[in-house]
Amino acid sequence: MKALDAVVHMATLGVLLAIAGSAGAQQDYPNKVIRFITPYAPGGTTTIVARLVGQKLTESWGQQVLIDNRPGGNTYIGNDAVAKAPPDGYTILLASGSHVLAPLLLKAPYDPIKDFAPVATIATTEYVLLLHPSVPANNLKEFIAYAKSRPGELNYATPGAGVPQHLAHEILNMLAGIKTVHIPYKGAGPALVDLLGGQVQFYFSTIVTAIPHVNSGKLKAMAITGDKRLSALPNVPTFAEAGLPGSFKTGGFYGILAPAGTPKPIVDKLSAEVAKYLAQPDFQEKLVVQGLTPYIASAEKYAALLKEGLATNASIIKKANIKIEN
Repeated sequence: MKALDAVVHMATLGVLLAIAGSAGAQQDYPNKVIRFITPYAPGGTTTIVARLVGQKLTESWGQQVLIDNRPGGNTYIGNDAVAKAPPDGYTILLASGSHVLAPLLLKAPYDPIKDFAPVATIATTEYVLLLHPSVPANNLKEFIAYAKSRPGELNYATPGAGVPQHLAHEILNMLAGIKTVHIPYKGAGPALVDLLGGQVQFYFSTIVTAIPHVNSGKLKAMAITGDKRLSALPNVPTFAEAGLPGSFKTGGFYGILAPAGTPKPIVDKLSAEVAKYLAQPDFQEKLVVQGLTPYIASAEKYAALLKEGLATNASIIKKANIKIEN
């Protein structure tokens, strides 16, 4: 009996020490490098946002935040790396709207809700429809007429299959009654390069990526998603203003996710830190310059937004009959 008591005592002591060690690790967080994974190639808005947040975290906490671009696999490579990482707060994900879109179109190796712990939102984003100058259209109506006259001949680029820009193009095809060909890339950077080179004819771009090319005349802006014009591109109309009927709300949230099971104190610490940055006018301005709208939401609110986005996207996909082969 004494031997059994000793075993129970040692087991209990081990559990208590493990709990104490875990609590201590949470209190000391962070005490080593944090990997901030983005599921796209360098050069896009996702990387820019990750760097802005990562720099602030490094300055605040004195620990390096390493931006780790993991492009390819329709964002699944980067997302899966985070989903399967130890839930200790040292691997986090910069997620975009594709997080709750791609798994609805292509089988994912993870569950976009159950396998992640929402931390905080950062900003909302809209997209602008860009044309290569070789396309003889100066407004949305002219572009639709041109596309209708050439069914299946025009190619559109996306940063990957199943991303919000892909959904935007398919909604455009549906609402405008046009037929175009999808060319997916491994990130926004490569997609934009081929648009500038004329290998593809049009592309839904993030605002910041579009601004210099629109202002220089290298690309033509037709319309933006959302309900109102953006100060970054004041002369570009919304799709409704440009004459396309129907809803065109395909923007999404940039936010931070951690692996499911990440301790709440760590999630709360990260969430509070990001909220602190978003309340600073200089940080807000850096996001606005990127064509983004700063948006603060707690971990709980972000979780609700992800579930809402999943349901909304599922409804749109069904309505537009969008299908992708794995």
